[in-house]
Amino acid sequence: MGIKSVLSRPLAAYVARQYARWQQDPVGTQQRVLQELLRQGARTSFGRDHDLGAARTAQDLAARVPVRDYEGLKPYFERLKTGEANVLWPGKPLYLAKTSGTTSGAKYIPITKDSIPNHIDGARDALLHYVHRTGKSRFLDGKLIFLSGSPELEAVGGIHTGRLSGIANHHVPAYLRRNQLPSYQTNIIEDWETKLERIVDETLGQPMTLISGIPPWVQMYFDRIVQRTGRPVGEVFPQFDLFVYGGVNFEPYRKKLFETIGRPVDSIELFPASEGFLAFQDEPGNPGLLLLLDAGIFYEFIPAERFFEPNPPRLTIAEVELDQQYAVVLSSNAGLWGYSLGDTVRFTQKYPFRVVVTGRIKHFLSAFGEHVIGEEVEQTLREAMGQYPEAEVVEFTVAPRVSDDPAVPSRHEWLIEFARPPHNLAGFAEALDAGLRQRNVYYDDLLSGNILAPLLLTPLPAGAFQRYMKSQGKLGGQNKVPRLSNDRQLAEGLLG
Repeated sequence: MGIKSVLSRPLAAYVARQYARWQQDPVGTQQRVLQELLRQGARTSFGRDHDLGAARTAQDLAARVPVRDYEGLKPYFERLKTGEANVLWPGKPLYLAKTSGTTSGAKYIPITKDSIPNHIDGARDALLHYVHRTGKSRFLDGKLIFLSGSPELEAVGGIHTGRLSGIANHHVPAYLRRNQLPSYQTNIIEDWETKLERIVDETLGQPMTLISGIPPWVQMYFDRIVQRTGRPVGEVFPQFDLFVYGGVNFEPYRKKLFETIGRPVDSIELFPASEGFLAFQDEPGNPGLLLLLDAGIFYEFIPAERFFEPNPPRLTIAEVELDQQYAVVLSSNAGLWGYSLGDTVRFTQKYPFRVVVTGRIKHFLSAFGEHVIGEEVEQTLREAMGQYPEAEVVEFTVAPRVSDDPAVPSRHEWLIEFARPPHNLAGFAEALDAGLRQRNVYYDDLLSGNILAPLLLTPLPAGAFQRYMKSQGKLGGQNKVPRLSNDRQLAEGLLG
């Protein structure tokens, strides 16, 4: 056993004890976070505009600061890009995390001196909790790969700017840098397919122990490994022990990923975003992710079904209920105030508070009044694949198909790229329809009333999603395919 794996164990125990302290009083912890945010925020232009100096409670915050998305706060973000100080948080941001928005174009999310530890420590503590819970630390002695965006940064208003994963790459602890792959020269390659081939070149023959990334892009990496070697990934990398992932629901990818690996490996799920590192899987086997309540983020939760009301309720951690869908709203030491993250979560446990990520508040299908959410279609697909175990799914999305003929009902269209299709496509489609009807009473009513016809299942050719994402300049990195749409733009792009 190497020195890194040996030393990680007492550090892991120390970090676990620190977490246990704030978990004993999660409501008080969040109140202390809010007090500090308000104290610092009062010194800024935003704070003066919203009278944060007179705010003391979550109710005060809600009364002064409306819920806004990126567009709502964009005038303040634009001032940051000119180099202005004390706009949303004291001083200037250390970085601007550049993300590709679907409605706003490129988005620039501030990361401050006070918020950067949230991003770095969150990922570190996820690994240390795994070490503490399992006693397994050998992976720290081998080679680690983080499939990420380019670490090359540009200057915007004198502020270092780039992809979050690239920014985080600059903060990998020194003791892990010698273990880290790919090389800097490979990591800065912008073209994903070229970069992927170089990553394969660099990792073949190396003692890989940890592989991390967004599942669909990890699957592309694994597929290249298998194509090059003719062997499962688990044979090519016999010391590969731990898979770390986040960004999308893992379940639709689980079967094919582990078949490509060829043997079981442990996994850890993370909930990272450019706006903050929110949660991680702290207990192996428990799908709930521990919500980080002591990391400079104050959380509010809006019941998803009421999110689009003019004045929806904004609940604190003390007020949430289990098994309800909530949209996440953040105020943080990055200078975000009443910021709608766009993600929806469901609490699986309280004290400690654990969540699962269920989708995007704007990614739902309600072209006919059914309001189908991401979690429902993902669970439905997983159940259908259980009935047809030979089926392997690469990627999928669901869109409305509106009929022009009054005599022919409209329907949902499931566009699925199969690595291996089910033996009975019609039966698979029926299983999808039955599963969604069971999970969504509105969808069931629409079919029962013949307002909608049973869904249309459209198998797509191999590589369809990759080609579409490449055509949009979104191949690789942190880009994700929307599960649900209320229009045909993505569907027609895939079919085209």
